[in-house]
Amino acid sequence: MQTEEKQVEAVDVIKKIIMKKILITIIVLCSFFGYSQTKDKTYKKRVLENTEVDFLASYYSQDGNNAAVTGGIGTEELTDIASNLIISIPLNDDDVLTIDANISAYSSASSSNLDPFDSNRGNDNNSTSLSGSPWVESSGASKSDLWGSINLSYSHSSEDRNTILSGNLSFANEYDYTSFGVGGGLTKLFNEKNTEVSISANAYFDSWNPVFPIELRSYLEDNQNLNNGFFSDVDILNQDGNIADKNSSDIWSPTHTKLIEDESRNTYSVSLSFSQILNEKAQFSIFADIIQQDGWLANPMQRVYFSDRDNYYIGNASSISNYTSKTNTNVFQLADDIERFPDTRFKIPIGARFNYYINEVLTLRTYYRYYYDDWGINSNTASVELPIKISDKFTLYPSYRYYNQTAADYFAPYEKLVSTDKYYTSDNDLSKFNSNQFGFGVSYTDIFTKRRIWKLGLKNVDLRYSYYKRNTGLKSGIITTGLKFIMN
Repeated sequence: MQTEEKQVEAVDVIKKIIMKKILITIIVLCSFFGYSQTKDKTYKKRVLENTEVDFLASYYSQDGNNAAVTGGIGTEELTDIASNLIISIPLNDDDVLTIDANISAYSSASSSNLDPFDSNRGNDNNSTSLSGSPWVESSGASKSDLWGSINLSYSHSSEDRNTILSGNLSFANEYDYTSFGVGGGLTKLFNEKNTEVSISANAYFDSWNPVFPIELRSYLEDNQNLNNGFFSDVDILNQDGNIADKNSSDIWSPTHTKLIEDESRNTYSVSLSFSQILNEKAQFSIFADIIQQDGWLANPMQRVYFSDRDNYYIGNASSISNYTSKTNTNVFQLADDIERFPDTRFKIPIGARFNYYINEVLTLRTYYRYYYDDWGINSNTASVELPIKISDKFTLYPSYRYYNQTAADYFAPYEKLVSTDKYYTSDNDLSKFNSNQFGFGVSYTDIFTKRRIWKLGLKNVDLRYSYYKRNTGLKSGIITTGLKFIMN
């Protein structure tokens, strides 16, 4: 009996030893497997999971009575149709390449009046019956044009996603202007990504292919002789409507015989921003830019008229007395010069944003910016947007924006400038004014991208309208639509 009991005890001991070894082996294997999984297959969320494609389109229309091309009076009617394609491509877990291409086609009544006589010119390109008006659109080549740009940007995120490095290259072109740009930035996140600080710098190297008002260009091309070229068969009228003697010393001539002296314009900027999540409902950010420009900063298309110089016209003498009225359809005043500015400009905009999540339906988004430059302009911009979530997929976006500014040191309205000034403009964008803008939009979001177009899942549709009005009389409206796709 004792022998059997001892055998049973021995078997039990052996079983315990075997079970202990098996348990140890399982623990070791699980530990090794877990370590291997941690070491070799650590999951890291990609910065961008899939290629995203954004398509934006807009239609813009404006009208007003202060066209800069015609010296501060005349029609500002303009329409613009623009489209924008943005493709964001994840190169790997950490890097994203973004291609941003824009094209814009516009038609402008004011810029058409670079040559206001084009619509009335005969086949011989000269006529004593030429006429034009700042209030009537010409059919000249400058009536419409295309503007295009492309921007390539690259961003790299660190392993912990707390550092983002970026760089960008850009190119833009239209018939009288070309621009090249280069830039880069650094973003750092702290405090469990609740705090964000970023800095970026950009430089743009632009060049003019200047286009001038027809009378100034022709005067210089014909060696300042009013009996040659464009002016040879054209009557020039004085303020009284009488035909002026082209050989007289009192006849019209521009104040400068050299229109543009530097065809370059360079812009350098540094941007700083700080963003802080205050709590689960509130976020606050501040930003500032430092911008320096140099080169030819005036627009060679824009005429000026001086109060201390005699006025001369081409067209119907009887319309001179009501030149500044829309009833004038057939007489045009010859320019004294184009606008001229200092060859440097320094700008500082400083602003802040505050966003607050009120509840599941309503969010508050606010914005303020103060702007200063050394040309004498100070401005304030304030806006508020109240996104209203009416369902899981639809959000409404009512918004309001207010803006005011002081006038530039070099601004004066039509016929209020004097020729003894060194710098001058009658561009109402540089005048004292305030404006109001009202907007409304609707957004559709499908986070699961169930709706598809080819290989693209439709993630978001956005449609907005804004109405803008200045106290100077300028009015405009813009309709924009945006589509965001995810490419699987």
